[in-house]
Amino acid sequence: MAATSSTRAAAVDSYSLPWVEKYRPVYLKDVVGNEDTIQRLQVIAQDGNMPNLIISGAPGIGKTTSVLCLAYELLGSAYKEAVLELNASDDRGIDVVRNRIKMFAQKKVTLPPGRHKLIILDEADSMTTGAQQALRRTMEIYSNTTRFALACNISSKIIEPIQSRCAILRYTKLNDKQLTKRLMEICEMEKVSYDTAGISALVFTAEGDMRQAVNNLQSTVSGFSFVNEENVLKVCDQPHPLVVSEMISCCSSGNLAGATDLLHKLWRQGYSAVDIITTLFRVVKLDENIGEAQKLDYAREIGMTHMKILEGVQTLVQLAGLLARLCKSNMPPKVFELK
Repeated sequence: MAATSSTRAAAVDSYSLPWVEKYRPVYLKDVVGNEDTIQRLQVIAQDGNMPNLIISGAPGIGKTTSVLCLAYELLGSAYKEAVLELNASDDRGIDVVRNRIKMFAQKKVTLPPGRHKLIILDEADSMTTGAQQALRRTMEIYSNTTRFALACNISSKIIEPIQSRCAILRYTKLNDKQLTKRLMEICEMEKVSYDTAGISALVFTAEGDMRQAVNNLQSTVSGFSFVNEENVLKVCDQPHPLVVSEMISCCSSGNLAGATDLLHKLWRQGYSAVDIITTLFRVVKLDENIGEAQKLDYAREIGMTHMKILEGVQTLVQLAGLLARLCKSNMPPKVFELK
């Protein structure tokens, strides 16, 4: 998600909307990331020959925004009357398909030549199986007048008959460069004071999610007025990456006592096991001082521990055991030989 001068809130007071809505794009050319997929949508917008679509990918990377931009470019002034947007995580039952969607598909609307009404279903993978079966039939009956765009996180949760009726577009997470550029643009437009480390911290905590990055930026500005690393990490409330990086360095040198002391420090600050293990993985992934083979060993151990934590074993002992295994992987085998 991104925009230049063409934003939905161009005439709205800056305090009336969250920045994530204020700077939501209107046109496809303003959308950040997934360039190849956006080009396909631009061709559809020019030709007007839109198929039914399934757009899948992680949250906050521009799926719904892209569909709304496509609808706006396709329908122009008829946008309000010819587009029905539903969030399927709320309106997920079979009655919604039989009533609201079917009634909208039957409604007569004056459209530009060669255009169709558009029904946008956000979070479509949350729809019940019965609702999806009913939707399949509706897509067939009203194919002459109506097109469907389904946005979802996991396309495999959409039933096969619907998948076969749609063109599937897959979105990937945004890279650090794309996030950084967009955040700096917003800072310039909002006249926000920031430093490079603060923007890097926003990018680090967002993990490719533009929506989260912009929300964290606004929260930091609202709370502290200045965007630097310390303020961003306070707002996001995540373990400090430098402390976690130091912990990993201790493990790499076989210093279990030092790594455990740092772990206890984070634990006393109130961070949960999930917070610590998630930041640990991010830091390992980005650490340039660790070789690829060692990164794979660390990732395997962190992944196994993360799985145990998600299953409910969220204890300090679990994390301490992980640090012990990371230290052991860097120590010579003869240290563990029985004499």
